[in-house]
Amino acid sequence: MLPLVSVVIPNWNGKEYLRDCIASLREQTHNNLEIIVVDNASTDDSVEYLRKNFPETKVIKHSKNFGFGAANNTGIRVAQGKYIMMLNNDTRLEPKCVEELRKSIDKDEKFGACASKILLEHEGNLVDVAGIVVCLDGLSIGRGRLESSDKFNNEEEVFFASDCACLYRKEMLEDIGLTNEIYDEDFFAYADETDMGWRAQLAGWKCIYNPKAVVHHLHSASSSNYSSFKAFLVERNRIWVAVKSFPVSFLILGSLTTTYFQSWAFLAEGAKRPASKTLFNFSSSIGLSKYPLMLFLFLIASKTFIKPPVS
Repeated sequence: MLPLVSVVIPNWNGKEYLRDCIASLREQTHNNLEIIVVDNASTDDSVEYLRKNFPETKVIKHSKNFGFGAANNTGIRVAQGKYIMMLNNDTRLEPKCVEELRKSIDKDEKFGACASKILLEHEGNLVDVAGIVVCLDGLSIGRGRLESSDKFNNEEEVFFASDCACLYRKEMLEDIGLTNEIYDEDFFAYADETDMGWRAQLAGWKCIYNPKAVVHHLHSASSSNYSSFKAFLVERNRIWVAVKSFPVSFLILGSLTTTYFQSWAFLAEGAKRPASKTLFNFSSSIGLSKYPLMLFLFLIASKTFIKPPVS
């Protein structure tokens, strides 16, 4: 009998995407699945839609939007499977996706995670993410982002998996968990899987990428591509990742590196804009966006004192 795979789908006002996502799970060749949707207080009737159209799905409804990590933690706590798949609601899996993820993760008992090949829906053959990599300043980016998927056809180890669509070994999650949670819920959203990746790597776990596990992704459908809230979370959280996991030498190098690139951006902008506006933008970019020591210390403190607004 195939081992049970628990699929955890966080949802916030994603009713229009859930049909294609869960329908693709119904078509999986690995069909021993437990589907868990954790709803962050949606107002678009997502819960009612799921209960009517996908009665096999376990639906857990939060009283408010606690964030992406909190929703994932809720799903993980009730999951019964040996493996746990994290899945965004705006995805569509090809039929052998789960089967391929499980095949790869089973090749080595130290593979705690398996990354899929995630393609951008409606963008032909372009990659959204094929595993994640981490920059010197703590920012995590999708490996292969906007490149041809043909460049990423080799099964290989990567730093970690994007939890847009990936498979975790439950044993690994239990090993790297924090007090009462797997995902650090203070992150709210974005970069939380990077934080998990560091914890996994430091604990001796590895991540394998399988190019045959193909997922199609609408990308930021629930949170929108660009917003001030998203920018705040991405910038703040990459600093938290660095503070939590980087040695001091990397923190200094990362700060110098980002300041260097922002200096070049300042010079380029200066050729096109009035000096006063350029100077303001430069000060903002190396302040709120990139961390010199003064704001860097402030953002460390914000891990305790500043919480994002709850939608």
